[in-house]
Parts: sequence; C-alpha cells; structure tokens
Amino acid sequence: MRLIHTADWHLGQTLHGFERSHEQQCFLDWLLEALVEQQADVLIIAGDVFDTANPSALAQQQLYRFLTQARTRLPHLNTVLIAGNHDSPARLEAPRPFLQLLDAVVSGQVWRAGGHDLESLVVPLKNKTGEIAAWCLAVPFLRPADLPKVETEQDAFLAGVQQVYQQTLKLAQAKAEPQQALIALGHCYLQGGSASLDSERRIVVGNSEALPASVFSQDLSYVALGHLHLAQAVGGADWIRYAGSPLPMSFAEANYPHQVLCVDFEGAELKAVQPLRIPRFVDLLRVPAKPTPLTEVLASLQSLDLAVLPEKQQPYLEVRVQLTAPEPGLRVRIEEALKDKPVRLAKIETSYARSEAESTELAPISLDELEQLDPLNLLEELYRQKYPSELPKELSQAFNTLLQDAQLEIVE
Repeated sequence: MRLIHTADWHLGQTLHGFERSHEQQCFLDWLLEALVEQQADVLIIAGDVFDTANPSALAQQQLYRFLTQARTRLPHLNTVLIAGNHDSPARLEAPRPFLQLLDAVVSGQVWRAGGHDLESLVVPLKNKTGEIAAWCLAVPFLRPADLPKVETEQDAFLAGVQQVYQQTLKLAQAKAEPQQALIALGHCYLQGGSASLDSERRIVVGNSEALPASVFSQDLSYVALGHLHLAQAVGGADWIRYAGSPLPMSFAEANYPHQVLCVDFEGAELKAVQPLRIPRFVDLLRVPAKPTPLTEVLASLQSLDLAVLPEKQQPYLEVRVQLTAPEPGLRVRIEEALKDKPVRLAKIETSYARSEAESTELAPISLDELEQLDPLNLLEELYRQKYPSELPKELSQAFNTLLQDAQLEIVE
C-alpha cells in the first residue's frame, strides 16, 4: 500500500494582506498530478485544512473541487482528513455524508450524541484491489472537552490524550488482521519538534504545550502528524513524521524544504518514506538577508533585478532595516526605491542598533516610585531604552500637549 501524507494546507491564508489562492491552487494541481504519478492508494491530510474556523467560499471550493478531481483521476483512492487547531470541527464535518461517496472520511470531533464515539475514528484503508490493507486512527486535534476524565496525579490533559489513543488503538487492533498496518493521525506539538512561532499557534492546555512521543504505541506502523510547518521526523523515529506545510506561511519559513511524504508499506511493515519536494510557486524574498542601515537597504532595493511576471506570480518582499531613530518617511522611501519593480512589498521589519550599555533594561521600581515619576521623564527614559538617542523636541512638545489635554478632561 502506498500512502501520501500531507498537512497544514491553511487554505484561505493571507500573507500580510495578500491573498494566496493562486499559490494554493498551484499546490493542489501539483498534488493531484503527484497522486496520479505515484499511483497512491491513500491520501492523508493531517489537520489545518483551512486557515480559519470560518473559511471563505473560495477556500472551501478549492478543497472540494480537489477531492472530486482526485477521486475521478484515481477511482481507488481513499482520503482521510482530520481537523487541526485552525479548523472548525463541525464545519469540516458538515459535508461528511457527501464526501463518503468519494471514499473521503472527515474526522473533526470525538464527541457525538452525548458520548465519545471512538469507533468512528477507526477507518479502514484499502489498496488498489479493494482489499483492506491498513486501519487508520483518525484522531483530530484534541481539545479538553474531547477528552475522558482521568483520575491522575500527573497532567490530566496528557493522560486524557493517551487514553484516547490507547482506546482507539485497541478498537483498531480488534479489527486488524496480522498483515494489516496500523496508522495513527494526530494534530499536535510533540516534544523535540522544531516550530516556527511566526505562524504556528502555540497549543497550551493545562501544563502541556508539547506532548511526549510516547503517546504513540510502538504497535503502530506509522504516525502521520500535522501542526508543525517544518517537515521532520520526531526523536529520530522514521515512523513518527510531520509532513510540514506545502507553502511557507511566513517569511521565517522561506527556506523550509516544503514537501509531502510518500509512504510505502509491505503488509504491516513500514518499508520506505520518501519526500516529494513541492515547487516554489511564488518566491518570498528578504532584502537584505539581515537588517542593515537604510542607505544600504535602499541601494539593495534599487539594484533588484527581477523577472517580469503577472502580479499573482510576483514575489513577496520583506525589507529589513536597521535604524538608529524613528524614520517617519520610511515606507515612502522604500516604495520609491521599489518603483516599477515586479514585487509585492509585504512587510517592513525594523530593528535598532544599540550598544551594550544602551541595551540594559530599566530597573524594577515600586508602585509608589512609579507614582512619583514625571510622565515626560518616563517617556524620555523609555525612548532612550529603545533608540540610542534623545527624545526629539517635536515629540516632547506633542506629548506635553496631549498630557495637558488629558489633565483638563480629568478636571472637567
């Protein structure tokens, strides 16, 4: 049996105000061809199908059009998709009866009809001949309300997650024959995983942010994970994998090796995991590579030599500037340097060079001491902490005007 593992599509995501449906559609078109070329039996989508709980009509159309096309091109294809922390479980499951006609199973929640429905999470996976080759534990992103109450002196959330996987595995083992693989899905943050905090929401429940890999039994043949956008094996275990996101979700992810995983089984045994690299459909540029003074940045921007492309294919640009003081006309000067350049200015990142002495933090003070501080003096001190210069006279005058107006309002 051959399985394609992918995750974190984030359909409908925007990048600093720029919508990305063109890139997302390019990925879906590429994935469709990859499924056909690899003659995959199963497609796994391990959560965060959409970027928000209330996705746009276009994002939903992209998903359902893709699933229909995939089933048409590969009539034997089984698809399993689970909800991630960005998805609405109920919304994702709404078309479930219709998707079952495409052999697509959607798993958004574990609680139905007043109780836990773990039986519905156990999904048979068939090969090209229609025989069951594996059983899938389609466990979605788990919220506290999804978990059984476990009496424990340890972390109750962790104990609940472990129980869900243990009980679901027992149900699958009761159905599985010796040569059928057991595959678990999950959308979570495992200890040892490398995260991009620019675009991955921290999942903190109780005292748990990262779960131990031990929540997954070694009786499993493979664990297909979502949530972390960097493709990686966890703890050196080839059988516990994050597929990663198909597109960079922030400039911090521009150098990630975006891919899907082609996973082969021989009976119940995991035989091979092969990454299939996804082309970069739209570039993300960071100019310069690290923050530099404005004059150098402007020169770098003016010297950019870019291919002329339609707007939807033009690269996104993050400009990285190192300043010594606020620059009110910064954006105007950058836009002027980029005039007629085929690029989309998405972000201006500013930082301030400070000496070691200037970078020291303010010493803690008491509430009584705080009440005695003059507001203007405090502003001047904070300004010096952030910028290696004195508060400009015009800002001082403007602050005094605002302070006087506020005091008059209090008196009135």
